[in-house]
Amino acid sequence: IVIPLLATILGGFKSTGELRVSPFGIPQSWEFEFYGEILSDVNFWRYLWNSFLISILTVFLTVLLGSMAAYAFAQVRFFGSEFLFSYMLLGLMFPFAAAIMPLFLTVRDLGLLDTPWGVVLPQVAFGLAFSIMFFRTFFSQMPEELFEAARVDGCGYIKFFFLFTLPLSTPILATIATFVFVQSWNNYLLPLIMLNDRDGYTWTLGAMDYRGEYTAEWNRTLAFVSATLAPAVVFFLAAQKYIVAGL
Repeated sequence: IVIPLLATILGGFKSTGELRVSPFGIPQSWEFEFYGEILSDVNFWRYLWNSFLISILTVFLTVLLGSMAAYAFAQVRFFGSEFLFSYMLLGLMFPFAAAIMPLFLTVRDLGLLDTPWGVVLPQVAFGLAFSIMFFRTFFSQMPEELFEAARVDGCGYIKFFFLFTLPLSTPILATIATFVFVQSWNNYLLPLIMLNDRDGYTWTLGAMDYRGEYTAEWNRTLAFVSATLAPAVVFFLAAQKYIVAGL
């Protein structure tokens, strides 16, 4: 895992000739112009902001809707609950790429093309099966005596969910949020289909601007990738303690 990441970071400090001769070695002469050019570019920060906005909205909606649905499956007994839960899990077996055409037509008919919601809502829909499965397993292990004690004090399902279930579910919330954030941050296919306006590009689409017009300048591309991977790595490291506890 470390070798390709290290090669990517160091590749942004190498000249084109040195990158071809020694792609995995330490740079003999450190070239800082590529990182400086990218960090001073307004487009870089716009791509970063677009990706951050889409990822945060995706995380918020996926965690909120997934936890609420999983709470109903875990704590509420109603007719057809097992069938509905199994139906939701079918999303884990459904390949995302197979739905590109109907997904594009639906987003177009809703007037959401070239907007962040055209990327956010499909990501939330395809991420719910994964989050509901994890949340339901976690919620079903919570002691029933806790809910019975709260119900005696007049606490209903909704109030119990927001006042007790969510505060006690910090590890699983952080685990799901991290997985969803990283997946959304690195998503390439969905923004490629839904976003045509360059001002709305995410960083995965914006990487094409740094390849060069006629030849591929891989040192500039690697510098761009290294700079854009930093937020996802920082987010992962910050939530690592909760991820381990959740798993």
